[in-house]
Amino acid sequence: MDSKATIIQRLGQHQETIQKIVADSRLQQSISDVVDAIIACFNNNGKVFFCGNGGSAADAQHLAAEFSGKFYFDRDVLPSEALHCNTSYMTAVGNDYSFDIVYARLISGFGKKGDILVGLSTSGNSSNILKAFEICKEKGIITIGFTGETGGKVKTVSDYLINIPSTDTPRIQEAHIAIGHIVCELVEAAIFGKK
Repeated sequence: MDSKATIIQRLGQHQETIQKIVADSRLQQSISDVVDAIIACFNNNGKVFFCGNGGSAADAQHLAAEFSGKFYFDRDVLPSEALHCNTSYMTAVGNDYSFDIVYARLISGFGKKGDILVGLSTSGNSSNILKAFEICKEKGIITIGFTGETGGKVKTVSDYLINIPSTDTPRIQEAHIAIGHIVCELVEAAIFGKK
C-alpha cells in the first residue's frame, strides 16, 4: 500500500464530504436549528446529554466536555454529560439487563422535560440510541440525531437531524466533530455574549 497515496485519498474524501455540507443549505439550516434549541435548553436551566457507541461514544464525550468545560474562553459551566462515562453502570446494566437499554434507563432517570439528548450513530440504527430517543419522546426531552447520509431509523425519532452526506464511517465521524465544534462555538458565544 502506498501510504502517501492513501493519505491524499483520505484527505480528499474528507474535503469532499465537507464541501457537500458547505453546498447543502438544508443541512446548514438544521445545524442552525440545533444551535437555537441548545441555547434555549441551557437558558431554561436544562441539560444536554450525549450518547454514542465506539468512536461515536468518544465523540459524545468530547462534545459534552466542550460544554461542561469550555470551548474558546473561560466561563461558567454549561451542564452537559455523556451518558456512557460510568463504566460500572454500563457493564452492570449491559450484563444484567441488555446493552440495548443502557441509555434509555439513564435518560429516564436523569432527563427531564426540556432537556436535550444528542445521539451519535453513523448508521442511524443503533438500538440503544433508538430506545433512548423513544423514552425522550415520552418525557418531553428533545432529541438530536447525528448520523450518516440516510439517517437510518434515528431519522424517524429525532426532533432534529444532522445527517452527514456520506456512507463512510470515518468521514461521517470527522464531520460530526467539525459540526459539533461549530455548534459549541455558537452556543457558547450566544449565552456568554462573546464573538
